[in-house]
Amino acid sequence: MTPADMEVLIGTHMLAEEQGDPDRAVSVYTEDVEHDVVGFPGDPIHGVQAALDRYHQLIEDLRVEKAERTHTYYSDEAATVEDLITAVVTGAFLGIPGNNRRITFRMLHVFEFKDGRISRENVWLDGASIAAQLTAAA
Repeated sequence: MTPADMEVLIGTHMLAEEQGDPDRAVSVYTEDVEHDVVGFPGDPIHGVQAALDRYHQLIEDLRVEKAERTHTYYSDEAATVEDLITAVVTGAFLGIPGNNRRITFRMLHVFEFKDGRISRENVWLDGASIAAQLTAAA
């Protein structure tokens, strides 16, 4: 895949996440997609339905206000994307009640591609920063 091909899939996926559209977010996945959020219990998960269930929960717990891309690296069948995320935690995130707090954190995605779709999404979050912001005195 070319970087331009990858960007169409990544862009569709990320915009759908920001807009709270889980069905569209997973529409670019292969049926056997591996979704791995490092540190989440039970990860990695496999398949579109498991990913869709995760995104439904994520949209209940987190409202992304802004995703600012800071770096992108491409290889033959993969792309690594770093974003600075600003979001409001409406539910719990990383097991911590959000209490509608606005947080900003770094997130790294490693996307792998197969047959013109995303076959693996590996997500790394700055959990220490998230926890510190969610537990700081109001």
